[in-house]
Amino acid sequence: MNRNLFQRLVLNLHPERYHGHGKRSPFFEGWYFKLIDATEQQRHAIIPGVSLANKGIGPHAFVQVFDGICGEAHYIVYPLSEFWAANDAFSLKIGPNCFTRDTISLDITDELLTARGELHFTGGAGWPITLTAPGIMGWYAWVPFMECYHGVLSFDHHIEGSLTVKGVTHDFTGGRGYIEKDWGQAFPSTWLWQQSNHFHEAHVSLSASIAIIPWLRSTFRGFIVGLWRDGTLYRFATYTGALTEKLEIGSNHVHWVLSDRLYRLEMHAQRAQATELRGPTIEDMDRRVPETLTGTVAVQLTARANGGVIFKGLGRNAGMEAVGDLDRLMQ
Repeated sequence: MNRNLFQRLVLNLHPERYHGHGKRSPFFEGWYFKLIDATEQQRHAIIPGVSLANKGIGPHAFVQVFDGICGEAHYIVYPLSEFWAANDAFSLKIGPNCFTRDTISLDITDELLTARGELHFTGGAGWPITLTAPGIMGWYAWVPFMECYHGVLSFDHHIEGSLTVKGVTHDFTGGRGYIEKDWGQAFPSTWLWQQSNHFHEAHVSLSASIAIIPWLRSTFRGFIVGLWRDGTLYRFATYTGALTEKLEIGSNHVHWVLSDRLYRLEMHAQRAQATELRGPTIEDMDRRVPETLTGTVAVQLTARANGGVIFKGLGRNAGMEAVGDLDRLMQ
């Protein structure tokens, strides 16, 4: 087997790993760690990554730190020479900061931000991997020309440890976390994303996104939604044949209804005040991405055969993004 083909096969079956070895511009990759403490009074997102884009500040690594309570976001730039990623595991080093599926170790000293500490994660499970559907992308993961690829590495996990940010120590022990990632050339032109793993019932997590996807010389509206409940994943996606019955996106709410031949999933989300994070274009990390960690999303999953309610709950601390020409998503 051709060596490059074999490497692609292995990487597709391990979406958590770094996919940028040997890549050239335009290329980005970023991992998203969502951190909520036990009191739900501390809500952070830590986003390490790399951009190989040649324009703007040029190729570089970064750690983006978002405080979802006060709304502050910091983008810390590191020379590309200070980025390291393992070939055979999810293990990153960006300057003195280290990231794996199970650990974050931060040591950031910047003019506007200091952040230090270690967090450890246990009990997480990601989107199932099979040869025909290696993760949340389904068979699209095998398509070599997708603009952006996506992975869910942990729907829900336990956190131990603390972070000291700007001299204030935050204890995350007993909190819950979530991990996902993106890589490719750029983010889509338009998308909606909502996620929560804080429901009245433990071990429940929702990850839902819909976007305008470039495809050959055209585009299509593609979506991938997973409701994970105590080890069972209910998936609704373009590639599974699921349909969007209804999608309404307002200034402060989202109403989204999906169905397939077995189930119907209804989501009512309340959008909250957002902070602009940085996201990738083919030229630089200069896309402005409004995000909140204080939204809510009401979820109801029913069986189509008899209308019986399988799950009903309100997700708190919801991460939400709505970017681009949202009218196109509702067409």
